[in-house]
This record gives sequence, structure tokens and C-alpha cells, in this order.
Amino acid sequence: MPIPTPSASLEPTARHVPAQRLVVLGTGGTIAGRARAAGDNVGYTAGEVSVADLLAGVSDMAGRLPALAGRGLEAEQVAQVDSKDMGPAVWRALLERVAHHLARPEVAGVVVTHGTDTLEETAWLLQAVLSPAKPVVLACAMRPATALVPDGPQNLMDALCVAVAPGARGVVAVCAGQVHQARYVQKVHTYRLDAFDSGDAGPLGCVEEGRLRVWQAWPEPAAPSRALAPLLASGAWPRVELVTSHAGADGALVRALLAASDTGAPLRGLVVAGTGNGTLHTDLQDALVQAQAAGVVVRRGTRCAYGQVVPGPHDAWPDTGGLSPVKARLSLVLDLMG
Repeated sequence: MPIPTPSASLEPTARHVPAQRLVVLGTGGTIAGRARAAGDNVGYTAGEVSVADLLAGVSDMAGRLPALAGRGLEAEQVAQVDSKDMGPAVWRALLERVAHHLARPEVAGVVVTHGTDTLEETAWLLQAVLSPAKPVVLACAMRPATALVPDGPQNLMDALCVAVAPGARGVVAVCAGQVHQARYVQKVHTYRLDAFDSGDAGPLGCVEEGRLRVWQAWPEPAAPSRALAPLLASGAWPRVELVTSHAGADGALVRALLAASDTGAPLRGLVVAGTGNGTLHTDLQDALVQAQAAGVVVRRGTRCAYGQVVPGPHDAWPDTGGLSPVKARLSLVLDLMG
């Protein structure tokens, strides 16, 4: 879907292929949601509007922005799901398509439309596995496409602008004008349009009238993870579960997970979201010791929204290195896949 321009041509030459194209991959979510009434921002069905239609809705506006003029836009539907239902099947397809398009020399960057509920997990998985030298920008919305005042079109426009910004690289998320790195982004509000936050690190930057203002360094690219090939294979991913320490935690859930391993997929790892500085209820800690003795790998984080676990000399298990519990779970999956 090209954005018209009077002079620029998007056809690659035989000798040189300029990185001018942007690929927009759709996975569903609220940004593609549809409700029966324009005033209904809650009772909608996610993942109903195609990514091609979302892109068509902003292409005229995009063509008037200097940063996007002359760019070619491609739309591809990878999935159409409510992001609460995100999982390995969609992640496999998304990883494969993102890697494919990043390898094309004519592609400057990739934008992924995604639901907000698990956006932080998908963002971190893409960053941890691909560590791209080109930008991969996740765009989302808190209101469906049929809302009286939808936020998706602006978020998508901002994401396109970020994807062509000089020096842009790595996986970031764009919402309500703010740009968040994959490592730090978290959904922190259930309904507000500015639903995301980057904790103590703060946002990487912001988009104002089609221009990106950067406050921090972009993520450093690295070699793709060795886990990419096994992740794309058809086999089941290692089973890693997330448990939380709380008042009255008795460890029964951990023991139930161990018992279930005898009849189903074996439990390979546990990430525990502790209280405060990763502290754990005594009974839960005893159950985790039992799990470790059974061969389960344990990682310890915190359920606090800000800060990270400061390790001590007598810690029973490694901490999550500042990752949120949901991201630490994915990182442990990758570690177990080698």
C-alpha cells in the first residue's frame, strides 16, 4: 500500500535496494476491535478489523507527514486474536514473519498491531529472540476501531513515525504518544488511554506531531537468540508457570503443579513474584525447595510495579534481573530451550 508522492519511486534498482518500505503485521487486539455502538468502549469484540483496513484508514494522513512521504506500506495479517489469548502458536507465526521482513534489504522497519493485555510479553519475546538492528514497533489501542473517538489511528500513525526515525532499532511499543522499550514496558492501567509505563527507567521518548523526541539510547542489537529455531519448531515449548507470594500462601499451588507433571507436560520452570524485595512466604518457599529438588528451575522476582529485586548473599534462587514476572517467565522458557 504505497503512500503517494510526486517524485519518489519505490521500485528497487538492480544495484541498490533502499530501505524505504514499512511492513505492518496485524495480530488483532482492541485496535482491531468492533462494537455494536460507537459509545461502547468495553463491550466490543477484539480482532475483527483487518490490518489492511486499519492501514487504509491512516494512509492519507501518513502521506502528508514529511517523514512518511514516499514510503511504501505493506499490510499482512498474521493473526486475529484477543491478546488475552496470545500464546505459542501466534508467537511462532509472528516471530517467523518479523524475522522474514527484517531480512529484506528494502524494509526499513516493521510495525505490529497488537492488543494491550499481553503486549509487554510479545514485545519482550521479539526483543529477546531477534534483538533487531532495525526497529520493530508495537502499536495498540485502548478503544476499539468503532469507538466515537478511537485512539488506534493516532497510535498507528505514531508507530509508523517511530519506525522511520533516524537511528531507530530494537523492539519498542507506542501508546498515547509515548515510546517504551520492550524490556521495561508494562501495562499499568485497566482503561486509561495512557495505559503503559516504563517504571523507574521511564519512556524512551515521545511522538509529537509526527516527530520523535528521544530521551534515552535505543536498545543495542545483538546476535539473534539460539532459541529462534526451536521456538519456530512444531514441538511444545517448555512448561514454565508463574506463581505469586501473598499473605497466607501455603505452597499448595506449587505442589499441585508438580503432581500434574506426572500425567501432563512436565513442569520445567517456575517464576515466583515475591512481595517487596522478592520476599516469599515460608510455606511457599518450602514448596519451591521441593520443586527445585524435583528438577524445576526457579527464578525469583517481585510483584511490585517499581524497582527490582536487590540480591543478597543468602538468596536461595537467582533473581529475574529486573524483568517483570511475565517477562521473566518467557526468558526462562528461552533459557530452557537453549
